[in-house]
Amino acid sequence: MNIVVVMADQMTPAALPFHGHRATRAPNLEALARDGVVFEAAYSNSPLCSPARAVFMTGQLSSRTGVYDNAAEFRSDIPTFAHYLRRAGYRTQLAGKMHFCGPDQLHGFEERLTTDIYPADFGWTPDWDQPHQRPSWYHNMSSVTDAGLCVRTNQMDFDDEVIFAAERAIYDHVRGSDGRPLCLVASFTHPHDPYAVPARYWDLYCDDEIDLPRVPLDRAAMTPHEQRLWQVCDMGNAEVTPAHVRAARRAYLGAVAYIDDNVGRIRAALAATGLADDTVILVTSDHGEMLGERGLWYKMNYFEGGARVPLVVHAPGRFQPRRVGEAVSLVDILPTLTDIATDGKGLAPVSPIDGRSLLPHLGGTGGHDEVLGDYLAEGAVAPIVMIRRGTLKFVHSLADPDQLYDLATDLDERHNLAADPGRTTLVAELRREVAQRWDLPGLDQAVRDSQRRRHMVVDALGIGTAAPWDFNPPRDASRQYIRNHMDLDDLEARARFPRVRA
Repeated sequence: MNIVVVMADQMTPAALPFHGHRATRAPNLEALARDGVVFEAAYSNSPLCSPARAVFMTGQLSSRTGVYDNAAEFRSDIPTFAHYLRRAGYRTQLAGKMHFCGPDQLHGFEERLTTDIYPADFGWTPDWDQPHQRPSWYHNMSSVTDAGLCVRTNQMDFDDEVIFAAERAIYDHVRGSDGRPLCLVASFTHPHDPYAVPARYWDLYCDDEIDLPRVPLDRAAMTPHEQRLWQVCDMGNAEVTPAHVRAARRAYLGAVAYIDDNVGRIRAALAATGLADDTVILVTSDHGEMLGERGLWYKMNYFEGGARVPLVVHAPGRFQPRRVGEAVSLVDILPTLTDIATDGKGLAPVSPIDGRSLLPHLGGTGGHDEVLGDYLAEGAVAPIVMIRRGTLKFVHSLADPDQLYDLATDLDERHNLAADPGRTTLVAELRREVAQRWDLPGLDQAVRDSQRRRHMVVDALGIGTAAPWDFNPPRDASRQYIRNHMDLDDLEARARFPRVRA
């Protein structure tokens, strides 16, 4: 089976029609969900771009890989699913964002078809030694207060390049002579803020369709981490009105529709090339989006809005359509893809992984119901860890009070049960489990040491001649289109699909 992974950025399941949103226009995603396996409780293990993507690629938690934040190096010696699938005989290609930090910009992909939208250096390193200093490079509230219509954006430029490269990769694959199956990752930056979309997508909705947040801002009820996020995102220096909130949410739904159009283009290319029936399509996101719930925006927390992600696996000839209620996460993608690639035989990992294959869920034969997460980036002042098992979610940090929510009765997470006398034994058991799974004091020290090293490197590399790590897609114009060393008739015959002659 060919494998196509579509990754959106910052896409919350709450905004998708197959998770209950009544206004969103996303017919292509709905079709995949209708004929595929939909995971109702999929999570990001570390709800921030770069750490989440490293988890997705490696099957390992951030505390294991050292990809703590959006400027932490992703080491080249950590195997990814691209390495495993390449060894299993796949052609591995990446189009779009993956936010790899460091000089290795491939991490097992044989071909990378575009550059990244985000920098590859250490410039966005947080500083836990100065917890009250807001990083100047991070989100502020302009994405919300400036939300609305546009003609063009930086993100639209990037994602239009990504979809062109992904479509072309599919066509090139069937026109070429490479007999290997294809693993293509198409990774878009929408619907990540800023919340701005062209009229084509803005006009899909009207203001009356756009709900305001269910959980209002209550500064007095905020957890310490919420208070820190308030400061990190400079929320106190912006006046956010209901009109701003409605415009931001409307533009966000427009951006989801834009992603949906691109999913449709990928499916059309697979159908046109005869690959549709032989391809597994997996759709997910790196983390969610708060969209103003609790007065918060973006991600960086383990509330449902920030941490839950969509996850759909579409292969009707192999997996019967179903909905899976058990809790799973991005750390499970690597063992799942290797299982799919080897028809269930799997590939023995060369180093420990934290994920478990979703193949039992896909086949309807059971599967695990557990998510572990660790958040080690901006807004934190010490490691924050999460355990989701059954209907319960436990969030723990040495710096903050515990949080315990029962999602069966409290999906909006308004009632923290950690101090409930009836839950004392359970909380003690969960704290013991955390202590067994994580060395939190040691992890805290490792994160701070990494931050200090990277701040020093950033300062040093800013002096003198710069040597950027940003990926530059190789391009040899002498081998493109028509050149004098090529036989014209042979070239045109090979480039035309379907071929009219051998």
